[in-house]
Amino acid sequence: MLKAMPGSASHAPLDKLFYLTAKSTGRQLALDALAALRRAGPPGTLRVVSLVARDKACEHPDRSCHGESCPLARGFWDRLPAARAQVVAQGANEPEALRRTALQHSVCPYYLAQEMTRWADVVVADYNHLFDLSALLHALTLENEWRVAALVDEAHNLVARARDMYSVDLDPWRLKAFRQAAPAALKRRVDALRRAWAAVDAGHPGPYAARDEVPTRLVDALRTLVARTGDTLAQSPDALPPEALQFHFDALAFLALAEAFDTHSQFEVRQGVAPAAPASSGARATLGLRNVVPAPFLKDRLEAMHTTVLFSATLAPADYHCRLLGLPESTVVLDVASPFHAGQLDVRIAADVSTRYGDRSASLARVARLIAAQYRRRPGNYLAFFSSFDYLDQVVAALREAAPEVPVKPQRRGMSEAERAAYVESFEADGAQVGFAVLGGAFGEGIDLPGRRLIGAFVATLGLPQVNPVNEAMRVRMGRLFGDGHAFAYLYPGLQKVVQAAGRVIRTPQDEGTLLLIDDRFDRPEVRALLPAWWQPRPVAAPG
Repeated sequence: MLKAMPGSASHAPLDKLFYLTAKSTGRQLALDALAALRRAGPPGTLRVVSLVARDKACEHPDRSCHGESCPLARGFWDRLPAARAQVVAQGANEPEALRRTALQHSVCPYYLAQEMTRWADVVVADYNHLFDLSALLHALTLENEWRVAALVDEAHNLVARARDMYSVDLDPWRLKAFRQAAPAALKRRVDALRRAWAAVDAGHPGPYAARDEVPTRLVDALRTLVARTGDTLAQSPDALPPEALQFHFDALAFLALAEAFDTHSQFEVRQGVAPAAPASSGARATLGLRNVVPAPFLKDRLEAMHTTVLFSATLAPADYHCRLLGLPESTVVLDVASPFHAGQLDVRIAADVSTRYGDRSASLARVARLIAAQYRRRPGNYLAFFSSFDYLDQVVAALREAAPEVPVKPQRRGMSEAERAAYVESFEADGAQVGFAVLGGAFGEGIDLPGRRLIGAFVATLGLPQVNPVNEAMRVRMGRLFGDGHAFAYLYPGLQKVVQAAGRVIRTPQDEGTLLLIDDRFDRPEVRALLPAWWQPRPVAAPG
């Protein structure tokens, strides 16, 4: 992409390159690579800026974003030119470096970074900066008619992330906080909304309901309240505290998504998501618009790019991503041959075990024996992945009883970022332990443990999303749209997590390791077809 930026005799130059990531680890890898390129070239030839979320960049989270409240907003435009000139001179600015420059000039780091996108060659940012409903990079691209190329890192994450971007909940407790803080002039409008909300509650007394339409009365009441709230804030920006403003922002998002409501989404009524609001509040259920198929929303974002490359080690099957992400029919799908070979990874399937929810108690002893036998055969560092913390804890207890000599290191619920980093660092090259982790969690992708730091993995689950009313409603909807609702809602997302977790074992051409897939379903043809082509699974010997 960088080579293509200057253009050629047959191609116009690119104005910008957007490198979009799902997680901060991916962003740092991109920034490190760009820093290496800059060091190898003449100074100032590659200008880079990294965007971060407002809550991570804000220096005064207790203040409102205007000059009367925040000292870094007051006089921002007057001090911006000097700050911008310094950033341009520096060329590349990771978030912390840009923050130091911004504070040196007493301007807001968050908005300085936004301004620098106009001057940068490469913008490194989270997915939401391009694909969200109110995405900055999308708006600037249209406004300036930029010719942009986008690189989407770990693109298997984009389906779930985009669904979140185009989904919103209205929480009854936030409504209550809004009413308590609202000026008297707004309370009548809040009460009208509560009555409309209560009518939806009454029509769906059960724990969950998904509907194909959004109640008109609810939308009308929201629209009126939002308009009056906007007038109030225009006259007095600090009329509402942050907890009340959050409901206003949620309502704005809800109305925007209600305008675009179609078969790609569903209206939900969920009881018991949070502690029930008092009966007198009139609004007890959580109301939501849940996006199931992001394609219609992402389509215009992708069309605004000159070209987009989405890449990941887990994009199979391609049809799943093309249809859910709204990629054009002309999309080129390139399956690059793995740099690894089957001799590096000994893949075995324990087809005599079921890890289905109802069979987990019966599986504990066998799973513990499989882990212990492999560890005794080749001591070293391993990761074992499970579908939940409960299942993980049960296997840890079984392993400690059956093989107390095997050192175990379980992932704990709610680990901080520092605790997660320490967990990864504990896998030393000369170490020997079995780490236990939840599939799809912090240690299932994005961590790099080459060589002897990790010599094997156990995956005791297909990673299928939990069967619950929400996922079942999504299965039904995708079945209507695509034909195979179970594969789209459960199988494909689950197997992606499995392949990502297994990918922690072989990180370099010199690595060798073992992978045990523990569940009889891994031996099914339709499941094996979704595993990497270079794997050559063989059966684990049946228990004697």
